[in-house]
Amino acid sequence: MIDEVDRQIIDLLAENARLSLKELAARVNLSSPSASERLKRLEERGVIRAFTVEVNPQSFGYALQAIVRIRPLPAQMARVQQMIEEIPQFTECDKVTGDDCLVARLHVRSIEEMDEIIDRIGDKAETNTAIVKAQTLKRRLPPL
Repeated sequence: MIDEVDRQIIDLLAENARLSLKELAARVNLSSPSASERLKRLEERGVIRAFTVEVNPQSFGYALQAIVRIRPLPAQMARVQQMIEEIPQFTECDKVTGDDCLVARLHVRSIEEMDEIIDRIGDKAETNTAIVKAQTLKRRLPPL
């Protein structure tokens, strides 16, 4: 079970994963060894899966972001999923219910690059693409 101190640790690290162990411990009123042990247990239990860095794709020339809804043709699901995994411009993909089977996030440098990537899977799936104008809500944790 996750208690209030664990929640505080998770909230603090979600805000700044580079927080030092000493600072983290001070903010949750624990000793550094106690905070380290709690952090280790959260990782071992799979509550905390990774410490990561968020990079701005535009810094690398990826001026456009698109949401691509994908409906593989019959018997093509596994191949389409494999193709998405192999195309590095696809940065996320979720298997969903409803009319589409997959919803993916694509980062590209141009419309031409987007067309070329979408065309690669076009003979194995129907796609619907929307250009992202602005991300009004960044990925965040649900209420803990």
